[in-house]
Amino acid sequence: MLIDLSHPLDNNAPVFPGDPKIEIISSTEDYTASEISFSLHTGTHVDAPAHFIPGGKKISDYKLENFFGFGKIIDVRGKNMLEKDLLDQIEINPGDIVLFYTGFDKFYGKQPYFENYPVMTEELAGELSNLDMKIIGFDSPSPDKHPFYIHKILLAKDILILENLTNLEALLSYSSFEILAMPLRIPAEASPVRVIAKI
Repeated sequence: MLIDLSHPLDNNAPVFPGDPKIEIISSTEDYTASEISFSLHTGTHVDAPAHFIPGGKKISDYKLENFFGFGKIIDVRGKNMLEKDLLDQIEINPGDIVLFYTGFDKFYGKQPYFENYPVMTEELAGELSNLDMKIIGFDSPSPDKHPFYIHKILLAKDILILENLTNLEALLSYSSFEILAMPLRIPAEASPVRVIAKI
């Protein structure tokens, strides 16, 4: 079974404050041809080190294997601060993809989404950065807020960051699943991504 963990991309997709709105334009004279203009941080996307680390890797620098792995989910609904003790409830193995289920995707497209989302402590980020994970993901816009220290801690250790996930609640009843999160092959600091859980 496959579960889609990605938000749709359309002209109504919400964008991080300050980013340009997405625009999809189609021409239909002799045939349909469309063009799209948007920030690479719109909708469900993945951040690479180049987003915050000078000289850091870009999306196209990674092999396919970096975007596939066994998934682990941590239920953090109702928490405003994600702290180190959350790791007491889960075993994370090298190469895992760890998802934090905040439940905040229910606000996607509404004002609270970019304002009141939970954030991660530097202590938790430091612990995670030493676990040889591939990817960390959130059903919220970010693991932190300005000045984005958590991004810098994780990306400095080559841990990619998935943002704006959805449907994570569908994974709670499964003890084992795989995650496929394939970005575009572009020399950039981020990419839109279709994230799929395979049960």
